[in-house]
Amino acid sequence: MSTFRKVNNWLHLWLGLISGIIVFIVCITGCIWVFNEEITSLLEPESNVKKEDKAILIPSQLIAIARENYPEKPVSGAFYQQGKVIELNLGQGRRGNTTLNIHPYTGEIISVKERKKDEVSFFRWILNGHRFLWLPYEIGRPIVNYATLTFVFILITGLIWWYPKKWSKSTVDKSFKIKWGASFKRLNVDLHNVFGFYALLFLLAIALTGMVWGIKWYSEGLYWVTSGGKSLPDWKRAESDSTQANKFYTLEEAVDNVWFSTISKHPKAEGFFFSFPDTSKPKSTIGLTIYPTAGQFYNNKRYTFDQHTLASLNMNPLYEADFAQADFGDKLRRMNYDIHVGSILGFPGKVLAFLASLIGASLPVTGTLIWWNKRYNKSGKKKKKDKNISSSSRNKDFKNNGDENGEAKPKVVIRPKISPVARPAQVASN
Repeated sequence: MSTFRKVNNWLHLWLGLISGIIVFIVCITGCIWVFNEEITSLLEPESNVKKEDKAILIPSQLIAIARENYPEKPVSGAFYQQGKVIELNLGQGRRGNTTLNIHPYTGEIISVKERKKDEVSFFRWILNGHRFLWLPYEIGRPIVNYATLTFVFILITGLIWWYPKKWSKSTVDKSFKIKWGASFKRLNVDLHNVFGFYALLFLLAIALTGMVWGIKWYSEGLYWVTSGGKSLPDWKRAESDSTQANKFYTLEEAVDNVWFSTISKHPKAEGFFFSFPDTSKPKSTIGLTIYPTAGQFYNNKRYTFDQHTLASLNMNPLYEADFAQADFGDKLRRMNYDIHVGSILGFPGKVLAFLASLIGASLPVTGTLIWWNKRYNKSGKKKKKDKNISSSSRNKDFKNNGDENGEAKPKVVIRPKISPVARPAQVASN
């Protein structure tokens, strides 16, 4: 074996053993997260609403419903999605701490979800494990980021190790087919090698897009390469002109004006996220994100407005521009999440992402078993070899006048016996 392959195989083995548990957690939580919307829809059938040819509730009506039921809690955001209830968030932050699921046509409150401090939903808990292993964010996030980078190297070194030195029918069968009727050890090797090869490109796409959110130098470098040398735009927090507070519109008038003027530009959109301004903060803004296709995010368009004057504010040109008019680098960056979860290809893409993540979770397990079996076999062979050598030495020593413990024994002189019949004749002759 060449030195290059020895180094490659050594890196693949030990990088895999070191990062295996992290890769397993990140991949298995990714599997679950991919279908979070579909699973929620099945577990909460009351959240599904049949589309009707009627006008849906506008932001001011949502404010009225919230004030009637929870007057002490400010409205923070509302998520509209075709065929679903409106998720109205109350409390501080975009997610707030109380969610009202409201019928989009009648205003009926279908269900209420209350979250205590630091309490999260099941899928948010899954996402936290996926992003930072349920550790403190500043500790867990870098671990996940660089374990993902390590996983990229593992995939590349694994491909090099998998590639046969010579192509023949035997190597083709071993490289591309799983021998289901073989022993457990052989089956485990096939699962690792064959499934790993077929999932390689998908796992690389998932890993490379995942690092965009966590490793700054990688994110900026990738954008620089794909955009032809452009710098990644900074995310700027837009602010309302606080000197204009209470001069033009009430809260209800402001949010409805933004709603009607913006929605009219996107009559076929299948989803919206409306961000209400925090009235206790004069510099807070109104936000509205348009989702043209349900379940996809790459072609969304974001709008930000001054809550007092309704003037349009620029926050991030990368996401506020029309997707169709963006250049390649900007389009790729906006498709990053959809590529990561597979939704860029719709439901079939999610299935592929799910299967690839499941295989990714299995690779540390099957790889560790391969290493353990080889280590055990080598140890067993060495012991057997040592035993055979020791036994052979003892036999040799024993033949050379030594006992089985290696100690010398006195030589024994064996004299020929004289036959009793021949003795008288010998005496007579003498």
